[in-house]
Amino acid sequence: MKKATLFACALALFGAQAVSAQEVAQELTYQPDPSQGVLLNRMQDNWFITAEGGASFYYAPVGVHRAVADRFMPAASIYAGKWFSPVFGGRFGVNYLGLKGLAEGPNYFGVLRGEMVGDYYKTKFAEIGPVFDLMVNLTNWWCGYKPNRVYNAIGYVGAGGYFTLTKHYNEAGESEGFKHIENEVFTLRVGLLQNFRISEQMQIGLDLRASGLSSLQNQGGANWNKKGISWQGYLSLTYNFKKRDWTAPVVPICPEPENCDALRARLAAADARIADLEKQLRDCLNRPVETVVENNGPLATVYYPIGVSRLSAENQRVVKAIAGVMTQNPSKKYVVTGWADNYTGTDAINVRLRKNRAEGVQKLLVKSGVPAEQLTVTTNNGNLNDLGEKCVALDRAVTIDEAK
Repeated sequence: MKKATLFACALALFGAQAVSAQEVAQELTYQPDPSQGVLLNRMQDNWFITAEGGASFYYAPVGVHRAVADRFMPAASIYAGKWFSPVFGGRFGVNYLGLKGLAEGPNYFGVLRGEMVGDYYKTKFAEIGPVFDLMVNLTNWWCGYKPNRVYNAIGYVGAGGYFTLTKHYNEAGESEGFKHIENEVFTLRVGLLQNFRISEQMQIGLDLRASGLSSLQNQGGANWNKKGISWQGYLSLTYNFKKRDWTAPVVPICPEPENCDALRARLAAADARIADLEKQLRDCLNRPVETVVENNGPLATVYYPIGVSRLSAENQRVVKAIAGVMTQNPSKKYVVTGWADNYTGTDAINVRLRKNRAEGVQKLLVKSGVPAEQLTVTTNNGNLNDLGEKCVALDRAVTIDEAK
């Protein structure tokens, strides 16, 4: 019984947990989780264009003699680009740099006639040409991709080539504006672009860059431009074409229960109940086997009506059947005891009834083949069952017992 109770309890607990698990499963929702990584988009996704304008500060060995405030010039760029992943991308476009410096003689390219600083001639020229950059989104790399992040720091390195424009003068010394000269400049560049998200489509940014410049042409065997560095700062505006974000793996989202205290209490109660049932089962299995002492009752009991000691026909058949058992066990001895109830009649009547009832049974047993030496006849002046006055009919009897 205890095993069945323990099994029923465990089955009920498992059923309740299964129902709860099914209810939770029905409440699950699924959504992309960028923290689990991202999937590569199609080639036509994640394109952008950027326009930027700012200033350039030119540094060259001779140019250091010119005032710092007099070495700033406008700079501008326009790019088209693509992000191949949330971390890596590229852009290509056109960059314009205005440069101011100094030259050691009047015949160098870009010299402004009549403008000198000490023994040096002022120069002013512009570089314009195609450039490209390889870009790394440092924020997504270090902090993980988040589609709605406001700030992103993007480092890049690139290269390009410039065509040089200088101011031309006629024979009268009058300026004829900027014109292209046969000089090409190679550039290597490195920078940091800090983008700020203002909408899903638009970003503004601050682009800080250093460009190394090297002249490939010269005049009269002397490098007119030599080598220099342009330090630049830009304000940029970027437009992102669709698709603008990145596809992320879809993961299940399990809602947090409002309050788990009740569930914890139920679980603790179930654990305690299971522990108690397990203890009861162990105690039951470890309990010593009890020795059962058989309490054999009389071989037979013959009942009588009140005041009667003669056997009825039915009781005679019972006694004869008992005689058959006795004759099959000749080595056993039997005791025939007469009883009467002590609630009715006088003591003298009850003594006589006990004696006559016992002797009547003894005579029929002997007549039925039981040897007289197997039988001992006696009476008992007590009550056979002693169940009270309402059950006195059970005390009017003769009992046949196996002798001890």
